[in-house]
Amino acid sequence: MVTNTQSSFDQTGFLAKNFLIAGPAMQDPRFHKTVIYLCVHNPDQAMGIIINKPKPELYLSTMLPHLEVEGDITHTDTQVLYGGPVETERGFVLHSRDFGDFDDTLALSDTLALSANKSVLEALTGPTAPQKAVLALGYAGWDAAQLEAEIKQDAWLVAPADEMLIFAGKPEKKWKHALASLGISPELLSPHSGRA
Repeated sequence: MVTNTQSSFDQTGFLAKNFLIAGPAMQDPRFHKTVIYLCVHNPDQAMGIIINKPKPELYLSTMLPHLEVEGDITHTDTQVLYGGPVETERGFVLHSRDFGDFDDTLALSDTLALSANKSVLEALTGPTAPQKAVLALGYAGWDAAQLEAEIKQDAWLVAPADEMLIFAGKPEKKWKHALASLGISPELLSPHSGRA
């Protein structure tokens, strides 16, 4: 299989704002058929949120009372996601940039941001709620050069992020849709594939 991740690197050689798609050499069962939105990537670390692994039977509306947030969800009541194996008790909200507690919000793109504070959760029940939001518990993280090594081993494929895929669509189909954006069919992936 031929993969070309170089075109997705920005001028500094980093992959933030892209999707990581679990590839043929992914050995870690926690990441089997995952799609990750890569929020941060720099010489020291990388951090992202898995967007296609919902927590069974757990929705924003059922989660917020446990976080001492009162009120009804203003917009769409989405499933809570398993965001990754690091800090699994901590919540991270991927949301549209029409909301921002700018002291605690990380702008990810012109239209997308990440917040990890109670103010964004409280906003979800009020008039300042972001139009689109999903809560993830935990995140995926890598130390310096670890992600790059995994990409070279074909554990991950890299694709431009489609923000529609973050907030819409059936979770079980997102991996296949993300692969399709690269022109790849899941049937063509083999754990024994190499680079041509």
